[in-house]
Amino acid sequence: MSAVVVVCFAGLALAALLVLVRLLLGPSVPDRIVALDTLLQLVIAGIAVAAATTRRGDFLAVLIAASLLGFLGTVLVGRFVERRGA
Repeated sequence: MSAVVVVCFAGLALAALLVLVRLLLGPSVPDRIVALDTLLQLVIAGIAVAAATTRRGDFLAVLIAASLLGFLGTVLVGRFVERRGA
C-alpha cells in the first residue's frame, strides 16, 4: 500500500471518529441525521479508495447503490423531521 492510500484511510478514519462523536453528542435530531449521512458518505469514500487501490470495478455498483440509498434516506428523514417540527 502506498503512502497516499494510508493517508486517505487515516483521514477518513479521523473524520469518521469526529462524526461518531457528533452522532452520540448531537444536541438535536437534525444534527444526528446529518452525522449519519456524513458517516455513510465517509464509508462510500472508503469503498472508493479501496476500489481504486485494488483496481476492481465491481465496487462501483456498490458505490452507486449506497449513494442512492443514502440520498433517499436523507430525503425521507428530512421530510419526517419537517412535518414533526423538530
